[in-house]
Amino acid sequence: MKTIAFKPLHISLAETKTYLFVSLFVVGNLVLPQLCHLTPWGGNILLPIYFFTLVAAYKFGWKAGLLTAVFSPLVNSVLFGMPAAAMLPFVLTKSVLLVVAASFAASRTKTLSLFTLIAVILFYQIAGTAVEMIALQSIAIGLENLRMAIPGMLIQLIGGFAVLTLLAKYE
Repeated sequence: MKTIAFKPLHISLAETKTYLFVSLFVVGNLVLPQLCHLTPWGGNILLPIYFFTLVAAYKFGWKAGLLTAVFSPLVNSVLFGMPAAAMLPFVLTKSVLLVVAASFAASRTKTLSLFTLIAVILFYQIAGTAVEMIALQSIAIGLENLRMAIPGMLIQLIGGFAVLTLLAKYE
């Protein structure tokens, strides 16, 4: 598997560029879900709300990732009603798990590889699904949601790798 040397940036909350990048990632997480929701079950299948959160956390660290992870679903929910209020805690849980996994993996390995992204994506999806199953008291619903999310996980893997490869040289 292809591995690229990767320098994650840990930007400060005191820097203007942090808010510029977070704003761009949140806008991406607003536009992409709107496009995906043009298809039935597009959000559940394609997982667009997590795409730029993955990029933000992997390249710019947990602070940028966390801001993106929290504001993206909240703003989407307020403006467009998606995710629905009942699903918001699960989306936020998965988003925060994604930030933890992506920022940790990038900081620890200082590389970008498909294997690392697979690990990050599987971690947040499986751990988030476990939380969902416990809260909903339904293994069947959790497993069905996980099965439906496979195309979205593949999009995150391939698309995330492509975008992060382009950002690898950014310092």
